[in-house]
Amino acid sequence: MSNINPAPILSVIVVAYNNEPEIAECLASIQLACEGVDYEIIVVDNASRDNSADEVSQFDGPVVLLRSEVNLGFAAGNNLAFKHAKGQFWALVNPDARPEAGSLAHALRCLQDQPKMGMLGGRLLAENGQDQPSARCFPSILNDFLVISGLSSRYPQSRFFGRVDRTWADPNYASVVDWVPGAFVVLSAKVLAQVGVFDERFFLYFEEVDLCQRIKAAGFEVWYQPECRAVHIGGVSSGRVEGKHFNSHGSQLSLWRMRSAMLYYHKHHGGLVAWGACQLERLWHAMRIFRNQARSIPCANSKCEESRALRQLLSQAWRETAGGRVSPPLPW
Repeated sequence: MSNINPAPILSVIVVAYNNEPEIAECLASIQLACEGVDYEIIVVDNASRDNSADEVSQFDGPVVLLRSEVNLGFAAGNNLAFKHAKGQFWALVNPDARPEAGSLAHALRCLQDQPKMGMLGGRLLAENGQDQPSARCFPSILNDFLVISGLSSRYPQSRFFGRVDRTWADPNYASVVDWVPGAFVVLSAKVLAQVGVFDERFFLYFEEVDLCQRIKAAGFEVWYQPECRAVHIGGVSSGRVEGKHFNSHGSQLSLWRMRSAMLYYHKHHGGLVAWGACQLERLWHAMRIFRNQARSIPCANSKCEESRALRQLLSQAWRETAGGRVSPPLPW
């Protein structure tokens, strides 16, 4: 670590957990993404068990390393970095993301030119170049139904069925959207001072959705800007959490996703909607079990077992969050 800028305009924050294989490449890409900009990089190491922190400390660049003794999760990890950030604008970059050269500098110019822009999210691309969901519609029971029923993926070009991830939209065009994934975003420190930082009850998942709700409620806009691009592996840290059910399709830890969804629904829509969203998913898994019990295809039994396990996790998440009213003790 070297050359810490005393007055950067941009603070780039990376919250890492067991990211030794990816972190150096991530930091190197951030340097190229910030070309022409006075910046600093703040890495929060969330009590990694590997050598992530050592990799960061050996990195040659303007990096501040904050070592947490416990895993704070995404929301509290970023909030810790906010307390140390000197920039007027803050970028959040996941450790398994690699922003393209000049992308953060371009995002910064967009935010400086448009005062109503509260948050900007870039275009996320998988390593094979395929688009990842980068501009999304706020969660609702209807949207949950479209996803778990498979209708969203079956009719991606439909404005109605493809609304959740805006799969109907041309990804080459910038747009005002509901929310953008926190894997690669830039936002104004002044806006956060007005609406508040991340709600730390969300250990992982839905924290950026909640923040985008508050940014929009305060009269600012959330933008998807495709000219700011980043390669994003997705779910790397979650996949290294041991002993938890990991949904490979969504690259998420199932129990943590369920807890956060219940907290989100209760916070923004009340207890009845939180209950309804939970029951919808339980019902879908019950139907999946019923359907596959009568089939003789090779994967039928494994699908039944998976749905039984997920129904149990839904009950556990509902119980542990008291129906979305409280967050379980940290760390999850």
